Amino acid sequence: MRQLTLSDLAQKLQLQFHTHSREAKEVTGGYAGDLLSDVMANARDGQVWLTIQVHENIVAVALLTNVAGVIITGGRRPLPETVERAREEGVAILSSDLSTFTLGGEIYRLLEERNALVHG
Repeated sequence: MRQLTLSDLAQKLQLQFHTHSREAKEVTGGYAGDLLSDVMANARDGQVWLTIQVHENIVAVALLTNVAGVIITGGRRPLPETVERAREEGVAILSSDLSTFTLGGEIYRLLEERNALVHG
């Protein structure tokens, strides 16, 4: 099985793209957090970051951590200035109506399925 991309996640989990940057970026894992300093210290390259934050500071954190994309959870949507800044900086912003907990579990399941096919 090929890599799991942001586009794959969007399709399988009914995520809405607000910016279309990095659609083909491989998703290697996930990190859930709303405290920006915690995310800066712990999120890693290739992960998707799940958060309820909608303000434009999430773009800066995404750039610092080089996450594959930011997924705003719980039915929240990014502010217009967040979308504009993300487009300027090439950061993928998506949203989901699912809770952070539920979405994280679904992403984990998809990654485990992919790993089982690759290593099985």
